[in-house]
Amino acid sequence: MIMGKNVALVLGSGGARGLAHIGAIDELENHGFNITSVSGTSIGALIGGFCAMGKLQELTDWVINLQKLDVYSLMDPTISTNGLLKAEKIFRKLSSIIPDVLIENMEIPFAAVATDVINREEVVFTSGSFYQAARASIAIPTIITPAVSKDRILVDGGLLNPIPVNRVKRKDNDILVVVNLYDSKNPDFLLSEEEVKEHLSQKSSLPFISNYNINNIIKKIKDFIPSGNKNSQGYASLIQFITSVMLEQISKLSLELNRPDILINIPFDSARTFEFYKAKELIDAGRKAARISINQYNERYA
Repeated sequence: MIMGKNVALVLGSGGARGLAHIGAIDELENHGFNITSVSGTSIGALIGGFCAMGKLQELTDWVINLQKLDVYSLMDPTISTNGLLKAEKIFRKLSSIIPDVLIENMEIPFAAVATDVINREEVVFTSGSFYQAARASIAIPTIITPAVSKDRILVDGGLLNPIPVNRVKRKDNDILVVVNLYDSKNPDFLLSEEEVKEHLSQKSSLPFISNYNINNIIKKIKDFIPSGNKNSQGYASLIQFITSVMLEQISKLSLELNRPDILINIPFDSARTFEFYKAKELIDAGRKAARISINQYNERYA
């Protein structure tokens, strides 16, 4: 086993699947890797920030006890053309458990990425309030209301940079580790035989496409939203699906341009956006995926 390697860690976007980041980080540390810098987008920014401030265990202790009703109670519905949820409740709850800190005062260098839709550019937070940065980074368009700051309207950083490899502060001789939440190569490799059967039986509720082309996308969209379903929930689901298609393709391009030393892949259909009540299984999935990738890395450099 290779011990003591310094890691520049990049955590991708992907909603509740991002809880797998916790398991991946835990497995990296258990294998002796030292995380010396972190960048993240959306849920990756949230988890990455807690990691950088040394408070990931406190977050884990809280999130693993969430039940479905707890998640629903933390949702903050609003009547707005900019989104369905305000996300104020969740950040009030988080700040009551883990107080806000300035990013520049974190234990290790950290960067959170958001998207400025007015100026059509990335916004990278490396200083200031962590919770303000995270709130901007997680603002899923049409779902979570944007964060307004001066002349900027900030939304989910994943729109432009779902895997912010170019925003992590790398040092000499460290290795690049990426946790990608949009893997489509083999969505069932983490599951047992029994779980695979159950997983496959539920596929119709969350489409899985491995080879995207326009005809496949159109067909899957038609299948995803039944004929005549014009309610807001149906359109919200459609938007989330189209966004997932887009982010998966951007993620693939980013990984081709910036090949990490260790790539930890999480299947994109392992959880829906708000299924945070699946914390235990998602954290465990992150550990399993990380263990596989770390072992492959150790075998290459043994």
